[in-house]
Amino acid sequence: MLVSDFDFSLPPALIAERPAVPRESARLLHFHDGRIDPKEWVVRDLPLLLRPRDLLVFNDTKVIPARLFGRRERGPAEVKIEALLLKSLGNRRWTAMAKPARRLKPGDAVAFDGGIRAETAGREGDQIILAFDRDDGELLSALETAGAMPLPPYIAAQRPADARDRSDYQTVFAEKAGAVAAPTAGLHFTPDLIGQLKSIGIRFARVTLHVGAGTFLPVKVERVEDHRMHAEWGQVTPETVAMVQEAKAAGGRVIAIGTTSLRLLETAARANGSLQPFAGETDIFITPGFDFRVADGLMTNFHLPKSTLLMLVAAFVGLDGQRAIYRHAVEKGFRFYSYGDTSLLFRQAALK
Repeated sequence: MLVSDFDFSLPPALIAERPAVPRESARLLHFHDGRIDPKEWVVRDLPLLLRPRDLLVFNDTKVIPARLFGRRERGPAEVKIEALLLKSLGNRRWTAMAKPARRLKPGDAVAFDGGIRAETAGREGDQIILAFDRDDGELLSALETAGAMPLPPYIAAQRPADARDRSDYQTVFAEKAGAVAAPTAGLHFTPDLIGQLKSIGIRFARVTLHVGAGTFLPVKVERVEDHRMHAEWGQVTPETVAMVQEAKAAGGRVIAIGTTSLRLLETAARANGSLQPFAGETDIFITPGFDFRVADGLMTNFHLPKSTLLMLVAAFVGLDGQRAIYRHAVEKGFRFYSYGDTSLLFRQAALK
């Protein structure tokens, strides 16, 4: 299968720079039984679209203000450096994407805003390794004031992150710090909506997947099967496994809120369809033909052309279904990407 099979034309005006206010007022495309629901829905209508005993599975990762700005301290010429922290390696070291990376050599000192200092300690593939002057806990605390939220490139190219993004780009479930991108389907939920859903018998479970910058990286190969995913750390607890099993046994549907939740659930699934506790890194790549074992439904925003997330959607509803959904979304003016509108998708097998 070719990556070009997942291309489509998107008018730039449909790329959302800010989320809907209030969050649950975002538009929602409903796809079920192999077709697009012609009715206009918004997220606050979810109590009408879900059933008692359904289980919603959220990602409780927390986005860290992982973007730092500073300067290289070598020679008389000042070189401004921008770094996006990706993953802690322990011992005060982090992998990072840097601009301009070519201007950094091993041993170079970098003075970042907020008094944070680091030294270039080598490379790991296309990333650099930064050795900081403080432990991870102290660094994360300093980032709260010195760091900027790591907005996706398609938003950051239009405007810098600001104070509003610190709340806009964080879900109400965010607890465990470690992501450099938000699980954006969860951005649409508010305490009031959650209360309404619980009142009609819908249950909530959590997983953790620390979303990495790989979610934004372009697919540079021609054939889908040649692409390699970046690994991300995730966890499915025994409590969540029990809730999934209970929902299935009671006739409820398991609905992943976001592609990150879905990828982690399917990582933890066994060939017989059972779900097991999991903790570790996953590089699962879900493409058409994938055998889904846990998720019956998926709530997800609208994704980039030729992206791995678009391929996941095609795997979930079929390539024809994905193309119909995106053609409809463009024609009807749905807002795209992290701050955009959303969709609620069901596999046909989930409705039998």
